[in-house]
Amino acid sequence: MPIRKLPEAPPSVHLLGPTVFLVALGVGMGESYMWPRLVLLFGPEIRWLFLIGVTLQAIVLLEMSRYAMATGESIFTGAARVFKPIMWFFFTIAILIYIWPGHLSAGALAFESVTGISWQIAAIVGMVLVGLVFTLAKVIYNLLETVLSILIGTLVVGTAIIASLVGTWGDLASTLTGMFAFGYLPEEALTAAWFPVIVGSIAFAGPSGMQQMWYTLHLRDKGAGMGAHIPQLRGLRSAGEEEVMPSRGFMFDTDDPEEMAKWRGWRRWVTFDALLLFWGITMLVTISFTVLAQAAARNSPNVVNLLRDGEREAALNAMSDSFASVGIPALGGVFMSFIALIGLNATLGLFDSFSRGQSDMAYHFIPGAKRFRMAHLYAGFLWGVIIFGICILLWGPADGPAAILDVLAFLSTFAMGAYCVVLLLVNNRLLPKPIRPKLWSNLIIGFGAVFYLGMLFYSLIRFGVVLD
Repeated sequence: MPIRKLPEAPPSVHLLGPTVFLVALGVGMGESYMWPRLVLLFGPEIRWLFLIGVTLQAIVLLEMSRYAMATGESIFTGAARVFKPIMWFFFTIAILIYIWPGHLSAGALAFESVTGISWQIAAIVGMVLVGLVFTLAKVIYNLLETVLSILIGTLVVGTAIIASLVGTWGDLASTLTGMFAFGYLPEEALTAAWFPVIVGSIAFAGPSGMQQMWYTLHLRDKGAGMGAHIPQLRGLRSAGEEEVMPSRGFMFDTDDPEEMAKWRGWRRWVTFDALLLFWGITMLVTISFTVLAQAAARNSPNVVNLLRDGEREAALNAMSDSFASVGIPALGGVFMSFIALIGLNATLGLFDSFSRGQSDMAYHFIPGAKRFRMAHLYAGFLWGVIIFGICILLWGPADGPAAILDVLAFLSTFAMGAYCVVLLLVNNRLLPKPIRPKLWSNLIIGFGAVFYLGMLFYSLIRFGVVLD
C-alpha cells in the first residue's frame, strides 16, 4: 500500500462517532423485544447471556476498527486479500440475511396497534421513505449520523422514563444481579422451541450479523485514521460530485514514533466509542426494557402462557399494558410508538449498511463495476433490498413480523462466528507487527468464534433448523 501520513486523532472523549450506527442497530429489536420476551419466560437471570454477548461485541468492535483505521479499507477488502472466496462468502451471506425486513415489520406491528394501519402497509411505506431519504441525501454519512443521534437520544431518555414509572427498585436490583447469574439455563430453555431463539437473541445482543463488519465502512466515511484519505459516499442525487475511489487503501509508517503516537490516539478514540457509547448505551436501554418486562409479568400474569402457545407479540402487548397501568391508558400507545421508532431507527442503519457493504465489494471485485460510481451501486442495492422486502411482506413465507425476526437472528449467528475467524486472519496476517492485536484480544475473538458457531451447530445437530 502507498505510505501516507496518519491524520491527528480527535479528543478521546466525544459525543458522536461512527459507533452511533452500531448503537442504532444495537438498540433495536433484540433489546426491546427478543430479550424482554426471554425475561418474561425465564426471569432476569437469563440476562447473563446478554452480558456475554454485548461485551464480546464491544471487543469485536475494537478489533474490527483496527484494520479499517490502519488502511482505510473495509474488512471485506482485508478478507479478500487473505482469500478472495471469503469475501464472496460474506457478500452472499449478507443477501441471505438482510433481505428479510424483520426490524421494520416488528416496529410496524407496534405502529398498527396505535393507529390501526396494517403493519404490512406501514412497513412498505417506511421502506420507501428510507429509500427516498438516502437517494436524496448529498453525503449519506453526515445525514445519517445526525438523524440517528437524535433518534437514539430520544429512545434512551424515553425508555428510562417509562421504566422508572412502571418498575420498582426490586425490578432494577434483579435486573442488575441477573446479569451475573452465570450458568443459569432452565430446562425449558434447552428445548427445540426456545433454544434456537436464545441462540438468535444472543446474536442480537447489540448489533447482529454483519453489522460490525459494515462498521468499518462507517469508520472510513467518518475519516477515522487512514479513512481520511478515502472519498465519502454520496447519495444518487449527488453522484456526479463523487470523487474517484482509490483501488486500494493506504498505510502509515509504523517505524515513525510520531505516527505511532497518532495511532495510539486513534485507538483511544475508538476505545471510548466502544466501551462508553456502544457498551454503555446498549446496556442502559436493555436494563430499562428488562425492568419493563418484569412489570409486565406482574400486570399480565397470562403473558407467559401466551408466549408458550406461540403468541409472539404477547410480550410487547404486555409491556404496553404495564405502561398504561400507571393510570393513563394513552401511555400504552406511547410505548408502542417507541417500539415503532426503534424499528425505523434500526432500518435506517441496516438499509444503509447493507447497501454500503455490498456496493463496496461489488465496486472493487466485480469486473466492470468501476464503470459506475459508488453512489450508483449503492442506490442499486438499496432499492433492490427495498423491492424484495416489499415482496416478502406481501407474499413471503414467514408467519408475521416476529417470525421474520427470528429467521434473521438465527442466521446472523453464523455470520458472527465467521467474522471472528476473519478478524484473526486479517489483523494478524496483513498488519505490520507494531499495530497487530495483543494476545488477550486474539483469545477473546477466538472465544467469540467458538461461542457463536458452537451454539449454532449444537442447535442444528440437536434440534435441526427450528425457528419457531
